[in-house]
Amino acid sequence: MDDGQERVDGVGPAGSGGPAGAAGGGAPAGGGGPVGGIPSQSRSGEPTGDVYDWFRRGAQLLAQGHPAAAEQLLARAAAAEPHSRSIREALARAQFDAGSYAAALENFRAVALADPADDYAQFGWGVAAARLGDFETSAEHLALAVAMRPEADHYRAALRQTRATLAARAGAYGPLQPGAPGYLAPPPGAEGPVNDDASE
Repeated sequence: MDDGQERVDGVGPAGSGGPAGAAGGGAPAGGGGPVGGIPSQSRSGEPTGDVYDWFRRGAQLLAQGHPAAAEQLLARAAAAEPHSRSIREALARAQFDAGSYAAALENFRAVALADPADDYAQFGWGVAAARLGDFETSAEHLALAVAMRPEADHYRAALRQTRATLAARAGAYGPLQPGAPGYLAPPPGAEGPVNDDASE
């Protein structure tokens, strides 16, 4: 998802939106780091480490292009720290990239409701809504994101696309052509428009 890399990588253990209890910085002693990008697990199959460790490794997996694996770790971190906006936002990105748009929307929505000035959460809410076919909601939240960060080209492009879809659905680009989805053929016996100039 656009603009996500800088958001996840910019979150540190002492950041204001970071996972709770992570102010000590760094991973805990005793290993638990990923081997070849795969998080190590305990004998019970659960990932080792604490919440910040799961968050950090999930963010790494997401940055490496493994959203489904990232989603598993980030979901565990979010369950442990449900009020952490950083974790919820990273989880939403992983869910979006994995194609779980409804789940992504709910997490972007939670972040945006907790902090309405979070332009990226508004953007995420908008693009997830568009993927689910709710273009009215999409336009509303993309417009908020653009208003907060007008210099973001990808925000403006997403808003233009959503508004174009809404306009097309409303028929703003003229009548649908025969054969197009949504085209209704005229009833049998209906005549075409009368041309008064063709009296001869």
